[in-house]
Amino acid sequence: MHQHEMSTCSVFDGAVFMSSEMKLTEDFKRDTHPDKVNLAGREYVGEHGHTTWLPLVRKIKQQIATDPTLTPEYPPILGIPEFTQRATELALGKDSPAIVESRVFGVQTVGCTGAVRLGAELLRSWYCSSSSWNGPILLSSPCDDSLTGTFKAAGIDDVQHYRYWAAESNDVCVENMVHDLENAPERCVVVLFASGHHPTGAELSQEDWKRVAEVMKKRQLFPFFLMSAQGLCSGSLEQDAWAVRHCVSLGLELLCAQSFSYSFGLYGERVGHLLCVLKQNMLAVQSQAEKLVQTLWSCPPMEGARVVATILSNPAHLVEWQEGVKGIAEHCMLIRERLRERLRLLGGPGRWDHITKPGGLYCCFGLNAQQVEFLIQRKHIYLLPNGCLNVSAINSRNLDYVAESIHQAMHSQL
Repeated sequence: MHQHEMSTCSVFDGAVFMSSEMKLTEDFKRDTHPDKVNLAGREYVGEHGHTTWLPLVRKIKQQIATDPTLTPEYPPILGIPEFTQRATELALGKDSPAIVESRVFGVQTVGCTGAVRLGAELLRSWYCSSSSWNGPILLSSPCDDSLTGTFKAAGIDDVQHYRYWAAESNDVCVENMVHDLENAPERCVVVLFASGHHPTGAELSQEDWKRVAEVMKKRQLFPFFLMSAQGLCSGSLEQDAWAVRHCVSLGLELLCAQSFSYSFGLYGERVGHLLCVLKQNMLAVQSQAEKLVQTLWSCPPMEGARVVATILSNPAHLVEWQEGVKGIAEHCMLIRERLRERLRLLGGPGRWDHITKPGGLYCCFGLNAQQVEFLIQRKHIYLLPNGCLNVSAINSRNLDYVAESIHQAMHSQL
């Protein structure tokens, strides 16, 4: 990959997103305007304008809290076995060749960030048979605000980027992505969003994923997947995990950081999981993971993982939970369709199909800095650089205001 290509991605620099999200949250809280709207948050926000648990999750939490058979004790270092088993099956499918051939293990982590950090530490100590491997790691441009810092905190200083988002088309530029991966150093680690890319929401098709996986295999690149909202993007657990399962079917080794915050509404419980699919040295890497966990967080929190394990282990609960997740995905798509229609009726150049092309929480409008500033300062609508936003924060009460404000931002002389 050419250095000049990576440097052109600075408009989406991780530090920009990190400082922006923190500042936007504080600014929104201080804003007293009655029509203010926060589209920069990460949580799923329902029609009533606040985060909430699925009814099933609330019920299971209450059952666990009153269960007299549960005693206060430390969980195993690698987490609750039933949770790691169910989390692995959720990502790969019960009939996955990796599970059948016993070449996968999982570790319960402190949220998805904890899974990324543990994965980075494992790569440092194990990947390429080196005791001091430090990169390169390839991240998408743009990418989640905390990723660069998490890898650097683990001692991986060589963090580079591959091109992902094309502002001209408001979509993934697969050609650029494939080109950069084809020119990446062999055996480098590539971080990929399995679904629900943050912050753009833009996704690869299955045909695109086949191209990417082919390059990964040919160039001996190591995939490190992020799967933070399985089921919430397409409404299908299988479809949102397709890229991970396809790479496993090709025989690739990989890591996958999973989060259960979005799909279960367990934001404060920090329920994460690191999935490791390997061909060899399984016991050695698992032993190394145990040592690393002891230095990172000693043992993971139990309550949220118990909720997830209970639901995923019970066929009736599993069906009910899947229906709830599907309902959230459908609600987000409905909001996208309504927003697209409002913008279409307001007129102006351009098409709005990119709003409904992806699913999930996130969407990107490709706004310039002046347009974003206009929305924040004049309209009290808080969103991330380049017009990336959380569509679930739009509801029937603020939809017209948001659409009219975006229209004004894009067509007024600022």
